[in-house]
Amino acid sequence: MRLKLVPDETNIDFFKYARLTFGASVVAVFVSLGVWFAMGLNFGIDFLGGTTIRTESSQPVDVGAYRDALAALNLGDVSITEVFDPTFGPERNVAMIRIQAQEGQESVTPETVAAVQEALRGVYPAMTFPSVESVGPKVSGELIMTALIAVGASLAALLVYIWLRFEWQFSVGAVAALIHDVILTIGVFSLLQIRFDLATIAALLTIIGYSINDTVVIFDRLRENLIKYKQRPLQDVMNLSANETLSRTLMTSGTTLLALLALLVLGGDVIRGFVFAIFWGVIVGTYSSIYVAKNVVLMIGVKRDWSKPSSGGGAGTQFANIDA
Repeated sequence: MRLKLVPDETNIDFFKYARLTFGASVVAVFVSLGVWFAMGLNFGIDFLGGTTIRTESSQPVDVGAYRDALAALNLGDVSITEVFDPTFGPERNVAMIRIQAQEGQESVTPETVAAVQEALRGVYPAMTFPSVESVGPKVSGELIMTALIAVGASLAALLVYIWLRFEWQFSVGAVAALIHDVILTIGVFSLLQIRFDLATIAALLTIIGYSINDTVVIFDRLRENLIKYKQRPLQDVMNLSANETLSRTLMTSGTTLLALLALLVLGGDVIRGFVFAIFWGVIVGTYSSIYVAKNVVLMIGVKRDWSKPSSGGGAGTQFANIDA
């Protein structure tokens, strides 16, 4: 017996509660922005500057003991994570300790690094420190700017791509959904004060790619149906397109979430923030593809004469000729 998440044919009216669903999305965006500006983000060392110390020991890593040993030094944000590697033997136990840059200092001083090493040797006297790496405030500032440029450039590129692939109305709807997803994800990170670092930026870009893929599938079916059903109201054609792609949407999201859930539970602290961002992004990305992107297109309106040549020579005519 074949497992089905949805029936072969569905007739769900996704616009039945359009004011409620779209209104909730708008409210969620403004609330997320408010939380972001009020609470700020819990930036990691990548963006604040600091030092990473790698430790090795023949004894198992005890994160609690490490943290207790460093508590008396009053170092501020200290992140301690065990490094898992299948190539390591039982006698090689590795941890990464990240310390934020101290106030009024360009970076963590050699004296502070020496104090940290001495405190950790109080836990395991034979502990070694293979590497010490520092990130200064100038580099961290450049990373923030680069991260903003990366997210902004990806949104702009997708806006142009969807415009060329479909119509400008579709590109506005798709990018509105992507902005919705990014802001809600940042809002959750700000509310829960989850560490925000370069891995989170990578997760945001992954969310953008996943969400736009889901949206394009629905839009592609919508474009086909707009040519096929020229007299049917636009809202009905949108509902038909969303219902026809619903099984694919739920199967893709469901299988992705199962894999991410396993990583979220078993992946460890090193990747937990990254995985949580993608997990949350898949949920809001699926929602926005159905309830935000096409709602925006419906409000703007879209031309219905793609299959007819026109003197305007617009993008719709170009793709109608290709389809022909």
